[in-house]
Amino acid sequence: MRRSLSVLLCLFGLVAAARVQAQGFAALVSPPRFELATKPGKTLRGVIEISNRSTTPGRYLMHTADWTLSRDFSVSFQDDLQPGSCRPWVALERPTVEILGGGTMRYRFDVAVPADAPAGECRFAVMIEGAEPSVASSQGLSMPVTGRIGVIVYVNVGEGAPDIEILGPKIATLNGQRVPTLRIHNGGTAHGRVSGFLTGKDAKGISYDFTPADFPILPHEERELFLTPSTPANDHPTLTFPVKVKGTLEWGKQKTELDQQFE
Repeated sequence: MRRSLSVLLCLFGLVAAARVQAQGFAALVSPPRFELATKPGKTLRGVIEISNRSTTPGRYLMHTADWTLSRDFSVSFQDDLQPGSCRPWVALERPTVEILGGGTMRYRFDVAVPADAPAGECRFAVMIEGAEPSVASSQGLSMPVTGRIGVIVYVNVGEGAPDIEILGPKIATLNGQRVPTLRIHNGGTAHGRVSGFLTGKDAKGISYDFTPADFPILPHEERELFLTPSTPANDHPTLTFPVKVKGTLEWGKQKTELDQQFE
């Protein structure tokens, strides 16, 4: 289902909570992301805290959605059930909620994993959507405006796990700056996030710390892992290549040593 104009917030844990305000829609949601684990045949529960930051009551529609991740890590939500979706496992507390101005409520959802579910990962989003779209006007043109928040849920089933392979180095542009980048492939059955403790020097001999981007790498996908440089005095330095980076990369229970030159 498409809206004429939507205000979407993609939630991957980059912030502690999520907030959207659009023409009277004012919602604060926490947490922005769930990373859960269970076994086949079990049911688990998640609880979302929803606050209405408006001074007037807010009515919200609650439903699930599938989602996909683009190359630039932006998210697209699909209301229609996608092939292989695990959304039939999900039960929501109720389809609509009303929260008084300034009020907060706890909203529950359950995931009942079938006993014959294979090892892997169930991924979906819980959508919080304004029930009554406002009308925005500009130069005589009016259109409905709907606020939506998507809370991303990952459920690791059984022995599902990422299997990360580092394919090689490259230099990519991030926020207008050239940064060292690794090509990463996930051959596993669950998403992975790479962290690490990395240091290095550029061609001028200046020392830096490097932080791997905390983006999810979904199963059977290849992604770019940006290594963002910083110094105690500068969070956005300009590197002079070639750059040498070394240290330890970690994901899940796995880790590997990195000693790589980017040029």
